[in-house]
Amino acid sequence: MTRALPDPVRHAAFYEGVAGKRALAWVIDTVITGLAAVVILPFTAFVAILIFPLLFGALNLAYRIATLAKFSATPGMWLLGIEFRQADGTRLATSIAVLHTLGTMFTWTTVLPQIGSAALMAMHPRGQGLADLVLGTVVIRRPGAV
Repeated sequence: MTRALPDPVRHAAFYEGVAGKRALAWVIDTVITGLAAVVILPFTAFVAILIFPLLFGALNLAYRIATLAKFSATPGMWLLGIEFRQADGTRLATSIAVLHTLGTMFTWTTVLPQIGSAALMAMHPRGQGLADLVLGTVVIRRPGAV
């Protein structure tokens, strides 16, 4: 049996409010990784404050890859009842979690791709951003939450 993504017209409930939930989940996850970076600082005799953006970036990268690979959602996404799915409807494979996180981090660090990705999420029928379109991933409301 081949699984597939829910159709955004016939199964619109899977996509309702997902763009806003994605944004809020991003804030929650960023706060979590920011707090983790602050907690680590004393263990480096506060020397890591000199490279805090790198520390935060590395933690953010590891946090997102680990949680997406294991659960197909970050804790912020889980809290808000959304998760990633691949084009065939299955949960994220580790390789896709890595590629999606790297692609998303690229868009966060560059202005035009970030604007384009946000616009795509707001206008695309499935709410897909730039990395989603490239990899064929989508964020939906968790099937049990619909």
